[in-house]
Amino acid sequence: MTTMTDQQSTLPAVDTPRLRVVLLLDVLDGHQEKFLMAYEQIRHQVAGLPGHVSDQLCQSLGNSSQWLITSEWEAAEPFLSWVDSPAHRTLVEPLHGCVRDTQSLRFVIARETPEPSAVHAAAQHAPGAPAKGGTTYRTGLDPVPAPPLATGGVVRHALTFTVKPGSEPAVAKILAGYRSPKARVDGVTQLLRTSLFMHGNRVVRAVEVAGDLGNALRHVASQPEVRAVEEAVNPYLEEARDLSDPTSARTFFARAALPAVHRVDAAPGTAGELTRLAYLHTVRPGCGPAAAQLLADLDRAAAADPAQPMVAGTVFLSEDVLVRVVDLRGPHRETAAGPGLRGAAAELGRLLDLGPGGDLSTEEGVRRYLADCAMDPVTDRRTQES
Repeated sequence: MTTMTDQQSTLPAVDTPRLRVVLLLDVLDGHQEKFLMAYEQIRHQVAGLPGHVSDQLCQSLGNSSQWLITSEWEAAEPFLSWVDSPAHRTLVEPLHGCVRDTQSLRFVIARETPEPSAVHAAAQHAPGAPAKGGTTYRTGLDPVPAPPLATGGVVRHALTFTVKPGSEPAVAKILAGYRSPKARVDGVTQLLRTSLFMHGNRVVRAVEVAGDLGNALRHVASQPEVRAVEEAVNPYLEEARDLSDPTSARTFFARAALPAVHRVDAAPGTAGELTRLAYLHTVRPGCGPAAAQLLADLDRAAAADPAQPMVAGTVFLSEDVLVRVVDLRGPHRETAAGPGLRGAAAELGRLLDLGPGGDLSTEEGVRRYLADCAMDPVTDRRTQES
């Protein structure tokens, strides 16, 4: 372990081979704050060790559970002396309960770009550079502008776009008929599942990925079978796009992003047939985060109740677009996907646009509301390794 920001003022002589240490970590679900607290407690102590120069703590842009710690040492000897000591084992013990997997790599620095401070200064004045005191991403250039939600080693994300009114049947037919792309993206990334729904002229594609989401999105966009389907859909889109152009493709992914903001994990030991449903909730202006939190809390309570068919659910949110994807035991529909709505009717009425005459205080009102919100399933595919 080393510090994120503290640096010693004196660097080693140029003929001394410095050491770069890379530590890859997969943080356990629900342990991120504990992990950061443990790191914060020890980083200043490590900064004072002989031979330590600097380090960085980084979070994966494609998977929020993956972290990277890189550190620099004046030479290999001081690092190896420390890492083999009892003091090291005691110091890093609090981290062991926070991670499911670690990998440590050590490299001697062989080449280095001259005058890194000048390079850094030039980067500060480049278009799209981070503003002082905060991070700014180049609008439309990165398909994943923030680390996406990951639970159980699975990253969940959705894309949404609208098609021209009246084209819905043609679009649904195109999207249901394509051949699945190759599941394996690279050594650490694989496509797991794609669920596609429509509500009116809005299309929502929810994906589940093991590994790096950004790599998965770029991989899918490059596959011939997917490219053919997307080109067939293009004439029906309300907003034009060109996935053959890398910049246009990245812009589309950024604009269409519908991030997962809450996840209710499946109950341990759940087995049998599951039905996946999706609901498009219309939120009142500025109420998206509160509505997403409340709906997730209701789903979480239902999943913890053995009498309820709720097994798992994900809430996706982007500005005023809120989508719930839920997994239920058995072929359930109607109010099975809305347990607890009646008990939170008043609060939900303040956060959601229930439509004319909408009323969640009765069983019939809940049934009508969910029927109005229900999205039509187009395809649900678990990808297979090819």
